[in-house]
Amino acid sequence: MVADVQFGPMRIHQDQLQVLLVFAKADSQCNGFRKACEKAKFKCTVAREPRAALDCFLDNLHDIVVIDHRNPRQIDAEALCRSIKSSKLSENTVIVGVVRRVNREDLSVRSFIAAGFTRRYTENPSIMACYNELLQLEFGEVRSQLKLRACNSVFTALEKSQDAIEITSENHVIQYVNPAFETTMGYQSGELIGKELAEVPINEKKADLLDRINSCIRIGKEWEGVYYAKNKNGDNIQQNVKIIPVVGQGGKIRHYVSIVCNGTSKTEEIHECVAPDSQTGGHMSNWKDRRKSSLDIRYAGSRTNEAYSERRHSSLARMHSMTMEAPITKAINIISAAQESSPMPVTEALDHVLEILRTTELYSPQFNAKDDDPHATDLVGGLMSDGLQRLPGTNYVLGTTTFQQGARSPATHSSLQDLPSRIAQAVEDEEHWDFDIFRLEAVTYNQPLVYLALKTYARFRICEFLNCSELTLRAWLEVIEANYHKDNPYHNSTHAADVLHATAYFLSRERVKEALDPVDEVAALIAATIHDVDHPGRTNAFLCNSGSELAILYNDIAVLESHHAALAFQLTVGDDKCNIFKNMERSQYRVLRQGIVDMVLATEMTKHFEHVNRFVTSVTQPLALLMENEEMGKDQEAISAMLKMPENRMLIKRMMIKCADVSNPCRALELCIKWAARISEEYFTQTDEEKQRNLPVVMPAFDRSTCSIPKAQISFIDYFITEMFDAWDAFLDLPDLMQHLDNNFKYWKGLDEMQLRTLRPPPKNPGKP
Repeated sequence: MVADVQFGPMRIHQDQLQVLLVFAKADSQCNGFRKACEKAKFKCTVAREPRAALDCFLDNLHDIVVIDHRNPRQIDAEALCRSIKSSKLSENTVIVGVVRRVNREDLSVRSFIAAGFTRRYTENPSIMACYNELLQLEFGEVRSQLKLRACNSVFTALEKSQDAIEITSENHVIQYVNPAFETTMGYQSGELIGKELAEVPINEKKADLLDRINSCIRIGKEWEGVYYAKNKNGDNIQQNVKIIPVVGQGGKIRHYVSIVCNGTSKTEEIHECVAPDSQTGGHMSNWKDRRKSSLDIRYAGSRTNEAYSERRHSSLARMHSMTMEAPITKAINIISAAQESSPMPVTEALDHVLEILRTTELYSPQFNAKDDDPHATDLVGGLMSDGLQRLPGTNYVLGTTTFQQGARSPATHSSLQDLPSRIAQAVEDEEHWDFDIFRLEAVTYNQPLVYLALKTYARFRICEFLNCSELTLRAWLEVIEANYHKDNPYHNSTHAADVLHATAYFLSRERVKEALDPVDEVAALIAATIHDVDHPGRTNAFLCNSGSELAILYNDIAVLESHHAALAFQLTVGDDKCNIFKNMERSQYRVLRQGIVDMVLATEMTKHFEHVNRFVTSVTQPLALLMENEEMGKDQEAISAMLKMPENRMLIKRMMIKCADVSNPCRALELCIKWAARISEEYFTQTDEEKQRNLPVVMPAFDRSTCSIPKAQISFIDYFITEMFDAWDAFLDLPDLMQHLDNNFKYWKGLDEMQLRTLRPPPKNPGKP
C-alpha cells in the first residue's frame, strides 16, 4: 500500500513507483529485477536498446531506471545515462548502473557520477538482493527526490508571489530572491545571488537596524517592521519587512527569510519583535490588504510551457519545445500568454509591444524628427540609416521614390539557348529534391553552376525581372563561376550550384510562394549563386588568426560573407557586359541589392541560433497558432498578412538560404556521404596548414590522422541541423528531407558504433540498377 509522505507542512501522495529496466537481453540479472518489481508491486518496463529506452522514459518518466553497464558493446550505459539526464524531465529520476563483479575493488565511482548515475549495483541476480536494492531506493533516494520535486511547487509560489522575498544564509549571503524582489530593487535576474548584505547598496539606517533585528531573532522570534534601503539606482525605498529565522541541522539558524510586502509606504519607522504565532495579525494583515492589484505577467506563460514538456513526434510540435530559447523569445512567449486573460485594451497594447519586439533592430531608436528640423532629419538619417525604408505589403521606398512590383518594364530578351544534350539530360529533373548535382558536375567538367542557373533562372523568369538579355546573364554566370576555386574540395561552384538548387526547391513550395514577392525570389536565387564566391577553402577563424588582408579589411567580423557579397557586386557592376542590374531603376536595384546582401550575410554561423530563434518566434509559432484556429476562412487572411510582413519575409529568406547552405545531411545518403568527405578534406587541409604555419588550430578534431568523420557528422546534425530543419519543416512540410535526415543520422551512428573513423559506401538500393 502506498503511503503519503510528509514534507514539512506539505503532505505528498506517492504514486505507484515505475521502474525501467534497460538490458540487451533477458538474462538472470534482468529477470531478478523484473521479479523483484513484482514482489514490491512496482510497475516494471523492459527496453532492449538505448533509443527505445530513451523514448520509453520520455513517455513515462520512470522513478527508477536500471541500466546494464556490464557489456558496453551491447549498451553504452554511460551515453544512455547522459542522454536521460540531458532532459529536464529527468531531474528527479534515480538511475542505477549494474556492473560486473571484479576480483579487485574498483575504488573510483567518479566516471559513474559524472555520467549521471545515482548508484552502482554489483551484479547479483538473486531476487531478494534486487528486492532489497529497490526497497532501499524507494525509502532513500526516491523519497528524497519526491520531496525535492515538491519543492518546485514551493518555488513556483515564491516566483509568482507579489511580495518581494529574500533568503540568505546564516552569514547573510543571498541565496535566493524572487522576481518581485529583483523588480523592487531594480536588479536583473541572478544579479544578487551570492552577494553579502554588505555588498548590496544600502544606507546607514538599515545597517543600524541589524543589531536590533538580530537581538529579536536570537531569542527565537521574528522581526517585523519598516526600514529604508537603496535600490540599484541609488534611490531610497521604504520597505515593510518581516524577517524569519530558519533553524536547521544542529539546532542552529541556517537561513533567514525576509519578506518585503509591496504596499503603501508608512510615514514612520517601526520595528518590533513578533511572536511566531502572531503572523495573522498586526502589520502583516494591513500589508496584505495594500498589495498591488496589477497583473504580474512575468510567469504567465507557465501554462503553455506545460504543453511543451510532452513528447512530440511531428516537426510542428518539436519546434515548440526547442531548447535554445533566447531571452527575447521568452519575453514574447510571456506577453503572448498574458494576452489570453487580458481585457481588450490591454490585449491591443500588448499586440503593439509584440510588433515592436519582432522588428529587425531592437536597439536602433525609431527617430521621428519634426518637420521644422531638417538638420536633425538629415543627420540621423545619414548616420543611422541605409537609406531604405520598408513599407507594409509589396511597396518599397527609397527616399521619396516608390515603385510597385507589378509595374516592371516588359522583357526584351528571347528564350534561353538550348543546352547540350548531355547537360540537358543532367538538369532535366532539377525541380526534384533528389537531383544529382555530382552528375551535373561531371558532364559539365566542373562547371555545374552556369548550366543549372540557366535553367533555374529561366523557370523563375529572372531575365524578365532584371530586364536583361540572355547574353548578359550567361556572361555574368560565367564570371561568377570562374571566381569559385575549383581546387577547393567543398567550397567550389558545385556547392554553390547545390545551394542554388535547394533554394529554388524551397521557393517552389506553396508556403514560400505565398509569403515572398518576385523581388524576394530574385534576391534569393542570386544570393545562393554568389554566397561563397572566391571562398579560399579556409574558415573565418583561420583568416583572422593568420592576419589575412580580408580579415583586416573587414575588422575580423563576418569576413568571408562580407567578401562574397562585396566581390560579387564588384564583378557585376564593374563590367557592362555582365552587369545584370544595368537596366533596373535605382530604387528597385537598391531593394534587390539589400535583399541579396542580407541573405549572404545570414550564412555566417556565429548568428545561427539567433536567426533560428527569431524565425521560430516570429514566424512558425504565430503561424501554428493561426492554423489551430477553427475559423479557417478568416484566419487565411491573417496568415497571409502575417507572412507578408516585411520583417517576416526577411526572416523566411534568411532561414531559407541557411537551410539550403547546410542541407547536405538532408540529401539522399549517397550524396550526403560525398559532401561529408569533401568538407572533411577541406577541414583536414586547413588543420595541416595551421600546424605547418604554427597557427592556432581552430578545429583540433579535424586532424586527418585521428578524426572520426561519423562523429563529426553526428555532432553537426545534433547541434546545428536537427532543430533548424524541424522549424523549417514545420513551416514548409518537407517529409522527404526529414526522412533523409533520419536515415543519414542512423548511418553515421552505425559507423560510429562500429568505431569506424572513415566512410564506407552506402548499401545498394535493390530497386535501382
